Amino acid sequence: MKKLFYISIFLLVLFEIANVYFIMPMPGSQRMDSIDLAYFLNSWRWLFRLSLLALAAIAFWQAKFTRLWLPLIAVLIWGFVTYQFNFEMTAERMFVQPKLSMQTIEKNKVELKRLVLGVSYGGAASAYPIQYMAYHHQVRDEVGGQPIMVTYCNVCRTGRVFEPKIDGQNETFRLVGMDHFNAMFEDGHSKSWWRQENGEAIAGPLKGKVLPEMPFNQMTLKQWLKYHPNSKIMQPDSTYAEEYQYQKNYENGNKKGELTRTDTLSWREKSWVIGIKIGQASKAFDWNALKKKRIINGKVGNTPIVLALALDGKSFVAFERPNGTSFHLQNDTLIGDKHMYNWLGKSFDPEVADLKKVPAYQEFWHSWKTFHGDAR
Repeated sequence: MKKLFYISIFLLVLFEIANVYFIMPMPGSQRMDSIDLAYFLNSWRWLFRLSLLALAAIAFWQAKFTRLWLPLIAVLIWGFVTYQFNFEMTAERMFVQPKLSMQTIEKNKVELKRLVLGVSYGGAASAYPIQYMAYHHQVRDEVGGQPIMVTYCNVCRTGRVFEPKIDGQNETFRLVGMDHFNAMFEDGHSKSWWRQENGEAIAGPLKGKVLPEMPFNQMTLKQWLKYHPNSKIMQPDSTYAEEYQYQKNYENGNKKGELTRTDTLSWREKSWVIGIKIGQASKAFDWNALKKKRIINGKVGNTPIVLALALDGKSFVAFERPNGTSFHLQNDTLIGDKHMYNWLGKSFDPEVADLKKVPAYQEFWHSWKTFHGDAR
C-alpha cells in the first residue's frame, strides 16, 4: 500500500506536467502531433485527478506509515507542481488581457514608427500596435459596429483578425496554449480549441469549423494614419509597462530569445516571409528579396499578384494584377499599364477600377511552412 500511495502521487505529478507540456513551448512538445492527446488530457483532467487522489487516499489509509513526513513531502511536491503548472505556467495567466483604451491621433502616445495591425470597416478604422499585441495575443474591440478579435502570435510572428462568431453567434475566447508554436484559443461554450494561424477549430466538438476572417493591413502607424487620419489607436495599458518594454525590439527582429529571434538569412526557421493564400493555392515570398526589389510581380496558383514594400521598409501590401499587368513603384504609388494607384490600391482615375486586395501576412518561415506547405 505504501508503494501504491507513492505511485499514485507520482502519476498525479506526471499528469499535471503532461496536461500543460503538450500545449506550451517546452522541449520537444511543439514538434509533435499531439493536439488530440492534449485535448483528451485537458477535457478529462478532473477525472484523472480525482481517480488518482482517491487511489492515493485509500492507499494512505490502509498503509501503516511510521514516518508521516515522507508522504507529507510527496503530497507537498504534488501540490507545488500542480500550482506551478496550472497557475503560474498557464498561457492565460502569463499573457493577460489589457484594459483597452482607443484614442485618436490628438491623444495618441504610440510612436509613429511602430508597426500596427490596421482594421478598416464601415467607415471607421482602428490600429493595434504589434508591440502590445505581441504580449497580449488577443484584443477584443468593435470597428464600425463590427465586433472583432485582433490576434497575434509572437512565436509565429502572425497577425490575424477574426469575427468572434460561431454559427453567427458572438463568442468569447481565452488563450489556452499553443500547437506547433502557434497560439490557440478556447471558446467559452463548446470549449473547442482554435488555431490562431487560420481561425480553425483543431480539437473539440467544433473541430473543422473556421472563424470568419477580417481584412487588415500591417504597416507603420505613420503610413496607416496617412490613409486613415481619423483612426483610433490602441494605447498602452500602464499595468503592463514592463511587458511592453520587453517586446520593444520584437517588431524589428532584434529579440534574442530562441522562440522570438529572427534569422537574417533567407529561408531559415526564423526568416521572415510574406505568405499569400488565394483559394486553395498558397505561396511564400522572401522578405529579403522584397526589401531589395520593393516590388514583386508574381503568381499565387493561377492568380497574378503584385507585392509591394513602402519606402519605410516596413509597410507592405498585395493586390491582384488585373489582366496580368506588370507593376512598378514610384515612391509609394503603384503604377501598372499607365494607371496609378495609392498604397491601398485606390485608383487615381475614377474611371479605372481599384485594385483587388489579397490577404498577405508577414510571419516566420517555419510557421507558414507548417500550416501552408513549402511552396515558394
